[in-house]
Amino acid sequence: MTSYRQPGVVLTDRRFTVPLDHSDPGGEQIEVYGREAVAASRAGEELPWLVYLEGGPGFGARRFVGTEAWLGRALREFRVLLLDQRGTGLSTPANRQTLPLRGGPREQADYLAHFRSDSIVRDCELIRPQLTGGAPWTVLGQSFGGFCAVRYLSAAPEGLKEVLITGGLPSLDAHADDVYRAAYPRIERKVAAHYARYPQDVERARAIAAHLAEHRPESAGHRLTPEGFQSLGILLGTGSGSHQLHYLLENAFVRTPGATELSDTFQEAMRTAASFAGHPLYALLHEAIYGQGERATDWAAERVRGEFPQFDAATALKGDGPVLFTGETIHPWHFDVDPALRPLRETAELLARRTDWPVLYDAERLAANEVPVAAAVYHDDMYVDTADSLRTAAAIRGLRTWVTNEYEHDGVRAGGPRVLDRLLSLVRDEA
Repeated sequence: MTSYRQPGVVLTDRRFTVPLDHSDPGGEQIEVYGREAVAASRAGEELPWLVYLEGGPGFGARRFVGTEAWLGRALREFRVLLLDQRGTGLSTPANRQTLPLRGGPREQADYLAHFRSDSIVRDCELIRPQLTGGAPWTVLGQSFGGFCAVRYLSAAPEGLKEVLITGGLPSLDAHADDVYRAAYPRIERKVAAHYARYPQDVERARAIAAHLAEHRPESAGHRLTPEGFQSLGILLGTGSGSHQLHYLLENAFVRTPGATELSDTFQEAMRTAASFAGHPLYALLHEAIYGQGERATDWAAERVRGEFPQFDAATALKGDGPVLFTGETIHPWHFDVDPALRPLRETAELLARRTDWPVLYDAERLAANEVPVAAAVYHDDMYVDTADSLRTAAAIRGLRTWVTNEYEHDGVRAGGPRVLDRLLSLVRDEA
């Protein structure tokens, strides 16, 4: 273990060995990384543990500097483990460079089938006794991390002292089709709100989409397309996302000696925002996190989009309507335009066709839950359906909700200590 300091905090790198397939504990092993954080003033004390599960799938735990955001509040009473979930960050990363070590697309898809919340929870249960001596710990789950927390309540509640969930209560039984059928209207509302705030962006977006349709430029090997441009709407689900999108659009074009062109600044910003180079598992497993039972996800977001023709950029450009942005949806074309995903196209196809996903949630066990649970549910969350979240909240015995429109999906980041304080007071029945 290596320890080092940042302002107000002592950090320790921790590495754990876990089975790739928990049903075969003696088989292949992988490494999972976690960064321990403790307040410098309390480094020598025995403190309860909190494990943080990041949103995603596919993102390593946030790299905090010192005690910023919610971490400072947590360190007042916890020793915190910032866990890089398997395949992310420093935890045996899975990407276009490493996955060929598994073999071809079939072997890669079989390998990645072990990277969902069920395996993440079992990793946690192997790690927990090594840190706590067997005592249960507190879980803080953001977005997909909340999905993992609900799986934890279903599979291993004995490991939990209390559970805090922010923007991450999944439907217990919805198919991916249902998830996206509910998502597109939410996304459309966010786009409408953005255009109401920045009406000048309506024509800017149309001009950008038309230019991309005609010229199909590339930036560092990334093909810039109208559909890729629309996917920048993923920004609209965060507190400052609408403003970020507006600033991205405002300098899209420059005059050159030959013609008006898309600026290098815009092309680089679009490529950076649209690339999955830093989080390829997000694209590969995004629909798989909804897979339960024998029904394939089968590119649900792409198929369901056909039910919402207003999102078709070509149709919008033929008329005079706005080009609608899309949100948290993954499509087959992502694996054609993004060089970080292109080698994994067939692997993604095999995952989309897979029909042997284990069931993730145990409704009966959740209905008999005895672990204190509190969840922040954001009133018009673009990423996680509010109605589904509230149905799940009602299905988990004793769960207390804080329904708010004060924050967007990234409330635990934007609201920091206040959000964590509110959840802790709810879970401890102090509100």
